[in-house]
Amino acid sequence: MALPSSAIPQVFDRALIARHFARRPSPADDFVTRLALDDLAARLITITRPFAKALILVPDASVLPMQPMLGRSAEGLFTFANAATVVGSEDAPLVDPEALSLPGEGYDLIVSLFDLQVVNDVPGFLARIRSHLVPDGLFMAAALGGDSLTELRQAFLVADSEISGGAFARVAPFIPLSDAGGLLQRAGFALPVTDVETHLVRYADPFRLMQELKSLGAQNPLADRPTRLATRSLLARAAAAYAETAADPDGRVRATLQIIWISGWAPHDNQQKPARRGSATVSLRDVLGKKT
Repeated sequence: MALPSSAIPQVFDRALIARHFARRPSPADDFVTRLALDDLAARLITITRPFAKALILVPDASVLPMQPMLGRSAEGLFTFANAATVVGSEDAPLVDPEALSLPGEGYDLIVSLFDLQVVNDVPGFLARIRSHLVPDGLFMAAALGGDSLTELRQAFLVADSEISGGAFARVAPFIPLSDAGGLLQRAGFALPVTDVETHLVRYADPFRLMQELKSLGAQNPLADRPTRLATRSLLARAAAAYAETAADPDGRVRATLQIIWISGWAPHDNQQKPARRGSATVSLRDVLGKKT
């Protein structure tokens, strides 16, 4: 049973996320979404079935190509929808992932790009996605997770402990890969699959990374965030700590970016199912041979 909205912990400040996206330059040079789109295209091309009705849910539909794309569709086109964190294009309706109501139902395929890492009610979001799929419909999602921005997180921990005398949440927590499959199963998806794509991105210095996060609307989205702005001394110490642990010989610094991919199918009677416990007809002992 879904929890009432008042009982769901508000980890992320959705209004703040909306303001961050509203301040992005237009058009935004969103290389992270481009990476995910390239990966998505490679994943979908391996699926032989056609998708009569498909939808991509993404925080900013303006970064998506407006040409026929991505796998097979009966009409050659995918529907685009924005999460309600930014005003979308005229032909892409706003969709709030916290109270999901898609512009239709009976989808054969739903793809979510970068909603999961900033949704407070992840199980509810996934369950509502499943309710919009036809039986044996496919759901795929990409989310920042794992060790993403671990260098920046550690640098701020060092700086805060030395400058502020404590630790503060300045980088959002990400979904561990080990939890992703369980979230799908909890939401009622069958045949869950999870994997991760790891990218190392290099910057001239840590401040360039911080500037890019701001330009992508990806600043600290946490509801429980420091109320005071970071001081120059704090930022300088964080940048120094970052360079101490993640600088290359040429002076540039590394940033880890991990994109977790999850997929699952709406249940259907014809899907492959695990063998019933005790139904094996061959003994493992017979296969391996008796111990001598």
